[in-house]
Amino acid sequence: MSIRLFCKESLPRERYKSEGVRALSNEELISLVLGRGTKNNSVIDVSKRLMKEGLFSLANKSVSELVKIKGIGEISAMKLLACFELGLRLKKPKNLHVVRNFKDVYTYCAPRMKLLSKEEFVILHLNTKNAITKEEVVTRGILDASIVHPREVFKSAIRESASSIILVHNHPSGDPTPSKQDISITKRLVTCGDLLNIPVLDHVIIGDYAYSFCENKKLS
Repeated sequence: MSIRLFCKESLPRERYKSEGVRALSNEELISLVLGRGTKNNSVIDVSKRLMKEGLFSLANKSVSELVKIKGIGEISAMKLLACFELGLRLKKPKNLHVVRNFKDVYTYCAPRMKLLSKEEFVILHLNTKNAITKEEVVTRGILDASIVHPREVFKSAIRESASSIILVHNHPSGDPTPSKQDISITKRLVTCGDLLNIPVLDHVIIGDYAYSFCENKKLS
């Protein structure tokens, strides 16, 4: 490695030491995560290339998508996504999150689910005090009744001895208005929940704001 390249890649570390982490730009923070560049690309150059994608876009990409960016290998892609995941987990409460209404569900799920570019269907398991004990991702991609099957939805709820569940999924468009498919899936799962004595308390759709089936009296 040349002296010129060494100095260029060391700059973020030196600025971190002298000025603190908050003084660093997004490119410099990413360069610290990556650690080093490649033979023909300094870590700063790679970081700038990544930032052209935007932070939200990067956080939403898969490893296979990130490695298509020049200068990014599989390990670097995994490091980046691990950092984004840690940031999202930091926003979640350390204690059990008690659900009193659909706004609590939105507060709990929105920080992560609003960033998704594809639909994701999640089940929240609740105990007898309406506290979330587990979050289970059932499916990713366009929702379909054949994929969101009651067997998959209630399997973990039975295993975890959930007293009740809440259905949550996102609309990448930002508009949480339920589709006909959303309504059909909800009715089917509510019926199954009643039969299994694991009631579905709500189905909340995450967009720029939240839509609650319970709040809109569309749960039955």
